[in-house]
Amino acid sequence: MKNVLRVLLPALCLLSTSCDKSLDLTPQGAPTTGNFWKTSSDALAGVNSIYELYSDDDMYGRGFFWLNNASDDIGTKPRANAERIKNFQVDGNESDTKNIWAKHYQVMKRCNDVIKNVPGITMDETLKKRYLGEAYFNHAVMHLELAYRYGDGRAGIPIQDRANPENIYVPRTKNVAENYAYIAEDLKKAADLLPYFNEYTTSDYGRAHKTAAWAYLVRTYLYAKDWANAEKYADMVIASGKHGLLTSFEDVFKVANNWSKEYIWSVTSSAADTRYGCIFPGVCLDDKGWGLYNGWGNFYPTKELYDTYQTGDKRREATILKTGDKFMYFGLERTYNVGGFVVSSSNRTGYQFRKYMEPYGYLNPIGTYVNANGDKPSTALNVPLLRYADLLLMKAEAKLMQGKNADTEINAIRNRAGLANLTNATIDDLKRERRCELAGEWTDRHFDLVRWGDAQKVYAQPLHHADGRVIYEARTFNPQIHHVWPIPPIEIQNSKNTLTQNQGW
Repeated sequence: MKNVLRVLLPALCLLSTSCDKSLDLTPQGAPTTGNFWKTSSDALAGVNSIYELYSDDDMYGRGFFWLNNASDDIGTKPRANAERIKNFQVDGNESDTKNIWAKHYQVMKRCNDVIKNVPGITMDETLKKRYLGEAYFNHAVMHLELAYRYGDGRAGIPIQDRANPENIYVPRTKNVAENYAYIAEDLKKAADLLPYFNEYTTSDYGRAHKTAAWAYLVRTYLYAKDWANAEKYADMVIASGKHGLLTSFEDVFKVANNWSKEYIWSVTSSAADTRYGCIFPGVCLDDKGWGLYNGWGNFYPTKELYDTYQTGDKRREATILKTGDKFMYFGLERTYNVGGFVVSSSNRTGYQFRKYMEPYGYLNPIGTYVNANGDKPSTALNVPLLRYADLLLMKAEAKLMQGKNADTEINAIRNRAGLANLTNATIDDLKRERRCELAGEWTDRHFDLVRWGDAQKVYAQPLHHADGRVIYEARTFNPQIHHVWPIPPIEIQNSKNTLTQNQGW
């Protein structure tokens, strides 16, 4: 983004792995001073500040993935907070997750500053519309990510006062349905205002776009259980002709395909700048990276996930490394969990996620494909938040919930994986395909299980290491309490008790 002169954007890199040298990467935060919001440049700086926190560890570095650790797909490096999350014994004060709420509201506040102030600026009307669309979109994404994790039929989450974004004393909505309705309206406004992705120049890749707004409407309506609208907006994305499945599943997770037709929305990343970008690939790399890079080794796939894949499913080997598998690492072929590439002692499961490994496969990748700062282990690979395969599976789910046939969507996913067609696919087929397709991604397996009503039964089963031993005993999930997470007590305190805690926590 060549016009980002004063604020950091996480979309630092374009189709190549090099960054625009003209960028001033010093983050300035959200401008709020009285002498601001006067010019088109002010408007751009305000919009750009929205994206700054996307590369924060509490956002898409690890952030909500600590909570996804509750699922049956994930085993973590032994860590007190991770164990508490796994067993639903948290109170919201955990250092790994307590800042997620505030960071999301910080982004929403920046969006509301744009929505409040940009309409009064004399500037190019096309740009003004786009800037407002970006603000509505990003507000909706942040809002949705909090709504389904903290809100339910008994109480939603606060909706910031757009006329006074500084006001933090806002009570919770009556129920989360009110939040979903608000989010949907924001996304519709965004879609009306935003261009299609292909209408951007490469210098603006990473900004919000029209089909991303429609796709997030699908996700919103899925959580709201409004199946008809979920199907409707999925059809709008499909009919746009802007997206499609790549031929190879493995290719989705290659740097060269950051902006492929399967892309809808991602955390755009950088390896060239040592301060910024999404660290999630490094977070999933084996602890200490076999002495060649500072992998963090936080999240590993379980045997239950590995065993879910059917015979011949190409996605399994593209998603998970097991003992004896060959993989490229720093320019050479290695053998996983053999010789010098034995897994670290902190590897909980004996497996590793392979999806995010491609940047590490090149010869001398540091500085080009992999961040030279091992304490900020971002790569040149964008981390998907919502891709076209997810959209097809959401549409399939919406159709099945309406009693319709979803074979077309499900078989499109299966065929790419090398699997045969199904006839009259069931909701159980959909659940398996969703799990196998999206494993290790930010689509949130835990809340898939929660919204399907499956969490209590699934979590009553132990989880296993690759060698068959139990690594997590059966857990107790109370669907009247654990279907949402506790609001961080510091937020309740800061609100002077305007906020109330979720029941049972």
